[in-house]
Amino acid sequence: MSAPFTLTLPQALRHQAQHAPTRVAIRQKRFGIWKPLTWARFNERAIDVGLGLAALGVERGAHVGVLSENRIEWVLAQLGAGMVGAITVGVYPTSPANEVAYVLGHADAQVVVCEDQEQADKVLDARDQLPALRAVVVMEAKGLGDVKARAPGLVVGFQELEERGRASADRARVDAVLASQQLSDTGLLIYTSGSTGKPKGAMISYGNIAAMAPGVIERLGLDAHTSHLSYLPLCHVAEQMLTCFVPMYLGSRVDFGESIRTVQDDLREVAPTMFLGVPRIWEKLHSSISIKMQETGAWRRWLYARAMAACEPFAHKSAAQRSVGERLRFALWYALVFRALQNFIGLRRVKVALTGAAPISPLILRYFRTLGVPLVEVYGMTESSGMVLGQRRDDIRWGTVGAPTVGVEARVSPQGELQVRGGVVFQGYYKNPEATAATIVDGWLHTGDVVQAQDGHLRIVDRLKDVMITAGGKNLTPSEIENTMKASPFIKECVIVAEARRFVAALVQIDFETVGKWAENQRLAFTHFRSLAQLPQVRELVHQEIERGNGTLAEVARVRRFHLLTKELDHDDGEVTATMKVRRASIYKTYGDEIEALYR
Repeated sequence: MSAPFTLTLPQALRHQAQHAPTRVAIRQKRFGIWKPLTWARFNERAIDVGLGLAALGVERGAHVGVLSENRIEWVLAQLGAGMVGAITVGVYPTSPANEVAYVLGHADAQVVVCEDQEQADKVLDARDQLPALRAVVVMEAKGLGDVKARAPGLVVGFQELEERGRASADRARVDAVLASQQLSDTGLLIYTSGSTGKPKGAMISYGNIAAMAPGVIERLGLDAHTSHLSYLPLCHVAEQMLTCFVPMYLGSRVDFGESIRTVQDDLREVAPTMFLGVPRIWEKLHSSISIKMQETGAWRRWLYARAMAACEPFAHKSAAQRSVGERLRFALWYALVFRALQNFIGLRRVKVALTGAAPISPLILRYFRTLGVPLVEVYGMTESSGMVLGQRRDDIRWGTVGAPTVGVEARVSPQGELQVRGGVVFQGYYKNPEATAATIVDGWLHTGDVVQAQDGHLRIVDRLKDVMITAGGKNLTPSEIENTMKASPFIKECVIVAEARRFVAALVQIDFETVGKWAENQRLAFTHFRSLAQLPQVRELVHQEIERGNGTLAEVARVRRFHLLTKELDHDDGEVTATMKVRRASIYKTYGDEIEALYR
């Protein structure tokens, strides 16, 4: 039962509980078993959590942090906080203690809901930096006693939190909050990844969410029967969009797997009808298929190559747009090759698949559409509350992110910057009016992304601040070059160096799994990442892949020299963000000597 877009998320949850009480809202996999939760029970548990938070002293407008992988308790904490008028602040569970301390301290979090002892320890280690902290709630029972002993009176188990709320005699409190809750109320505080500095807290209102959701639903063709596997971090707006925002209005189902480490197996079991992957996920799936093909026999590799060559010419078409001949051709190769590959990656039943959050190589997009996965490229950002541009399944232009969604206005500034306007534009940055004023000007959100119009679609060129000018005065867009190289299954990361330089160079990180399998097939000995990357044969392999990529680029954009990294870029070392976005300034500083050596 669809909920009106005039409702806040907690109000929409109550609507679903009233109109479709027995329909399954969430399934959580625990110890190998999928356990369902109906909309009625979801609503009841959220109320219990909310009243439990209130018992800990959480008032309306207070901030509640969540530090966990995706699981049912994450959304219960979020909707529970909303039931008593509090605001949820998500924190990446992969963040080191110093980043956790910064976000929670800056957000003035009063209660932090943690997954387990490891995450709770990060919070307790930073107690002196969290003056507003009233309590720490721990989801997992294992290790709870140790955490309680470390901070007596401060730590509460999640089950105990629910029990406190269930025993509360203040149910009218929730009714009063929901009756007075407005779309203008702030619902979430989502921190940016901090690729160029400290993360900023974007205030997202319920009205922003209600304005964004209809465009996503219409553009992607979603309905109440849509199913989604939630695995990308819920502190990111993209996963919030498909796990919380859209399902709350549509009444569709969300599945939580056992762990981020079991996503591939969970996908095969769930076979969702919708799937979201950031470019790195699609690159990894591409690599996993490449490994599979390396392991199989020559006959199957020949069939695979024939299938790809036969179906690639109409990969841009949806199934309904294909001619009779194209349908017959695809049906043949689907039976022989593609069905098995779709089963292998768990996407055989998917009706729409998305890639977003960062640019992706058109070669990767074309590859999966050739396999029969209806992959579309979309665009959005934290400050736009989610997706605001997107391709339609039957209107694909390679390299573009489609057109604006319902209710979104878009324009291109004289500098080529994309600017958007509408109810989707966030309220501003928490405790940062200067950054807010620079980002929202006369109601227009300045995205910082350079775009080009192409047949009514928009193509993301690069971040405005990332565009490089060579010593010869040529403008280059590093993401285009980097994504071209990362289309290779052997290259995991590519960081371009070109600013004020006489030619383009690159720092390259191999894909350890794919290159390792290749090296084994070549009977090359290695023991770890460094020893593999230092093999001359591996360097030659990467050189060939770069030359293949160079063949698709303009002369000025071609990579002339490269340095092979001997370690993987790491979040803890400050080289990438929690969302695996490259921190260029940090990498340029760390590898300064290696970069200079490329230009000698």
